[in-house]
Amino acid sequence: MKRKLTVLLLAVIAVIAASSVSAQMRWGASAGVNINNMKFKQELFSVSSAVGESAGIRGEMMFPGIGFGIELGLFYQQQGATLHLADKPNIIWSSQGYGDERIYVHNISIPFNLKFKWTRMQGLEDYVAPFVFGGPILQLQAGHSKCDALKYSGGDVELCAGVGFEVLKRWQIAGSYIWGMTYALKTAQLFDLSARNRTWDVKVTYFF
Repeated sequence: MKRKLTVLLLAVIAVIAASSVSAQMRWGASAGVNINNMKFKQELFSVSSAVGESAGIRGEMMFPGIGFGIELGLFYQQQGATLHLADKPNIIWSSQGYGDERIYVHNISIPFNLKFKWTRMQGLEDYVAPFVFGGPILQLQAGHSKCDALKYSGGDVELCAGVGFEVLKRWQIAGSYIWGMTYALKTAQLFDLSARNRTWDVKVTYFF
């Protein structure tokens, strides 16, 4: 797992370094909110969604004339959920004193998206231009809530798909849904009871 994360991180860094020399690359400040849930392999207890936030930088390189491009970023991303570990009295966590455990994971998030923006709308694109995007996200865990009933993965890989629109060629508002492809955490005492993130995310970006 760590080897896969390292290879993906190095690949993203290489793409950023190569693309930054192009005149078509631009950067902006971005911030957002998300609603996250955690999908466990077995439903031994219920899970409630939690609201998190993100902030960082986003880069965009569009290829002239065709509307296609790539999108890169580096974010602090907080994701969480509430685990109702005492839902069922015959499960081990109830006897150990666990109840409703609010869990937050603090990630360094590195997205790499393919993007298509409608840029041939007879001048309307100078004012508003819709776009779609999607691609993988590398998450490196920088911190997390303390809960001895859980073990954290150290990082995970996610996949996102989204839509948005650009205003006056400076502001972008984007919404996406994110699927965790690898696990973010697992229970410490039950074998292989792991959870993956499921996230609704909204970000606003201002490009310089």
